[in-house]
Amino acid sequence: MAARPLSQMLRRLLGSSARSCSSGAPVTQPRPRESAQAASEELSRRRQFLQGHAAPFSAILTDSFGRQHSYLRISLTEKCNLRCQYCMPEEGVQLTPKANLLTTEEILTLAQLFVKEGVDKIRLTGGEPLIRPDVVDIVAQLQQLEGLRTIGVTTNGINLARLLPQLQKVGLSAINISLDTLVPAKFEFIVRRKGFHKVMEGIHKAIELGYNPVKVNCVVMRGLNEDELLDFAALTEGLPLDVRFIEYMPFDGNKWNFKKMVSYKEMLDTVRQQWPELEKLPEEESSTAKAFKIPGFQGQISFITSMSEHFCGTCNRLRITADGNLKVCLFGNSEVSLRDHLRAGASEQELLRIIGAAVRRKKRQHAELFLMSHDSPPANPSISSWDALHVEALRSRMSFSSQMATLWKGYRVPQTPPLAQQQLGSGSFQRHYTSHADSDTNSKCLSPGSWASAAPSGPQLTSEQLTHVDSEGRAAMVDVGRKPDTERVAVASAVVLLGPVAFKLVQQNQLKKGDALVVAQLAGVQAAKLTSQLIPLCHHVALSHIQVQLELDSTRHAVEIRASCRARGPTGVEMEALTSAAVAALTLYDMCKAVSRDIVLEEIKLISKTGGQRGDFHRA
Repeated sequence: MAARPLSQMLRRLLGSSARSCSSGAPVTQPRPRESAQAASEELSRRRQFLQGHAAPFSAILTDSFGRQHSYLRISLTEKCNLRCQYCMPEEGVQLTPKANLLTTEEILTLAQLFVKEGVDKIRLTGGEPLIRPDVVDIVAQLQQLEGLRTIGVTTNGINLARLLPQLQKVGLSAINISLDTLVPAKFEFIVRRKGFHKVMEGIHKAIELGYNPVKVNCVVMRGLNEDELLDFAALTEGLPLDVRFIEYMPFDGNKWNFKKMVSYKEMLDTVRQQWPELEKLPEEESSTAKAFKIPGFQGQISFITSMSEHFCGTCNRLRITADGNLKVCLFGNSEVSLRDHLRAGASEQELLRIIGAAVRRKKRQHAELFLMSHDSPPANPSISSWDALHVEALRSRMSFSSQMATLWKGYRVPQTPPLAQQQLGSGSFQRHYTSHADSDTNSKCLSPGSWASAAPSGPQLTSEQLTHVDSEGRAAMVDVGRKPDTERVAVASAVVLLGPVAFKLVQQNQLKKGDALVVAQLAGVQAAKLTSQLIPLCHHVALSHIQVQLELDSTRHAVEIRASCRARGPTGVEMEALTSAAVAALTLYDMCKAVSRDIVLEEIKLISKTGGQRGDFHRA
């Protein structure tokens, strides 16, 4: 099986540290296998007894469609220590004043109220719940609630390794870790922060402490990470993971369209092509996931089909936001403030009446979501930065084994043939990279014909006077306030002559620093957006699209780079394109300089531009 070497590598990494019990509860101390099995059997007997002698479920938490809501999600904070591009802007979001957020006492009061009515599972969410200073104390006090069987947390994993031993000790019983990529450079681009290795350390710590399964949530987005499905699935061979592939869900907060969604059936087909023997597991009551197992693998994979096959009919979830609003549906606009009633002195019975009325208003399904147009364009122009991350062909799976070598510090990891390379054979290959989401129709990333429409030839009007100096010859920024807005496009290129040794390492993705092409591409995208901060007299331009392409030229042992920028405004984007190409070239130099100092950067030039009063330009 193609993934076997990968799992063997991971098994050597973790050794015998991944202890587990079949009940899913963490093992707090190392015990013999027989003791873990006995504890699991005792827990199973207790659950069967409770099910057989259970009282009728609360009418307060039962909606008009008969759904019994025994699962409560509580947001502990609006804050997050990451800035994921599909979640929030780089500068963050406007936060609710602290006085309007639930206090710890209010959180526990509401939790106790819901548990008394039949909630037996609480999951702590955010923002990022593990940045709340008293999160350990909250878990400890929730553990004291009679009838509460499961306390879970959904985290980005940055603080997990540090806090998990304490959280386990006070009663945390389930962990979901969000991780959308296994490529460190891509991770940093997505979340705008470092921390990939901290997340991997958190996953390792959870396995070491006996959590089984450790759930890894991966939101699959077209043009971003759908090519990593097999790599994620391969992790379950030697690890007790439940890798949960989640269909991307467009909503008001992220302003994306349906074209980013990869359906459950498409994902399932991809996995089955690699592992035809994939087995469907029985679905648990009220489960949101369709679970599968590859025979012989320790873990499993799941698909959360939020869009293509919604599970509203069995939904048993309620949500309390950080500011105390009760939401009966994630996609619904209807909220009721429990905080306001609590602070106004409402009695327990009054609160239950308010909660019951909200639950009864819950709709059969989040139908309004499906009315969104499949062809609607993104509402936010900055979404184009995602297109800039679409890397074709062998992008991340080519680099997977080298990336995995850096996931666990302190371990020696043998180089293992990556999954995709085994699938494609051991012969030589040409790596093509592009950041354009729709470029899969072109076999050549740098096909000259593909740029003709973007940068047509035209009159080449020039000025005999420098524009960035005033009448006395001093440097000055040009005033563009009165110039009309027009559509501007510019294309620039650069060439990096690597030499045969460095070229071969880049081609085979064997550089110790990582995937040079991916890192250079991301650097080019970032540089275009930061041009006005790098070039003193350059205007800030709101770019609507950035595209960075890289292609290997084996005849010259070179990497050819081409960058395209687009914007609508009073000034051109030549500098953005040139800066993008130049910084991508410099990044390649930096990635390869340990191998060879005989690297040459050349042919940094403008290829074409359109828009503006001086006419279009196209280099012959």
